[in-house]
Amino acid sequence: MKISEKLKSSLPVFSFEFFPPKDEAGFQSLFETIEKLKPANPAFVSVTYGAGGSTRSKTVDLVGKIKNEIGIESMAHLTCVGHQKDEIVSVLESLKNLRIENVLALRGDPPMGEKKFIKTEGGFGYGNELVSFIKSKFSFCVGAACYPEGHIECPKLSLDMDNLKRKVDAGVDFLITQLFFDNRHYFDFINMARQEGINIPIIPGIMPVLNLKQSQRFTKMCGASLSDSLLAKFDGVQDDPNKVREIGINHAIDQCKDLLRSGAPGIHFYTLNRSKATLAILENLQG
Repeated sequence: MKISEKLKSSLPVFSFEFFPPKDEAGFQSLFETIEKLKPANPAFVSVTYGAGGSTRSKTVDLVGKIKNEIGIESMAHLTCVGHQKDEIVSVLESLKNLRIENVLALRGDPPMGEKKFIKTEGGFGYGNELVSFIKSKFSFCVGAACYPEGHIECPKLSLDMDNLKRKVDAGVDFLITQLFFDNRHYFDFINMARQEGINIPIIPGIMPVLNLKQSQRFTKMCGASLSDSLLAKFDGVQDDPNKVREIGINHAIDQCKDLLRSGAPGIHFYTLNRSKATLAILENLQG
């Protein structure tokens, strides 16, 4: 089922993001995670695409297995990095043959060791080009990413909003935000988007702080921020992993409740292939 159809529900849509593991043990652990999360009845799950398409076959195989064997609607991430148009078509044909109906179209990050994105000859340089290409040749429901605090490579949020408008005009059906820890970023972003004529659903992406140093590293990499008020909660307990985890989960619960009360269409959880924290949050929201 297309995610755009699921988003027409009056109930909030909960979804999970996974990444393809590096080895067989990682896959076994991931499938155990998915089985634990399945009773939460997610509307869909998404599977990331490694830098430079390094996990292409794993992504395709994994979304196929999750949908066709485990029975959860799945969405494959797809990037422009390192791919010519015929390779993109090949991936999309493989997904179509697996009865996958949803794709998250991304420009993608530069391959490991490279600082700048370089367009592949015969490929695409921007996300809106990929979206337009998919929509012109296939019937996938297409999602895209957006950045409440601005894309790390874009100097102004207004310019980033212009780029987003081009993607949406190319045929995007819904958006998922990058992680954020202060809901004001999401609400301000929604207001800006609506003023720009972007009226499709925008699902907030949430990742609880479970390890403070790890979260600080993530935010630095992607241009998001940890607010002073949130950081203050960890004063004196940074070396207590259980306390950090408790504070992080409770903050995420408060975030989610506020977002849903304020009209967010659902929550997309960045799970890091783990289940306990996501389940703890969902049990609180659904209980």
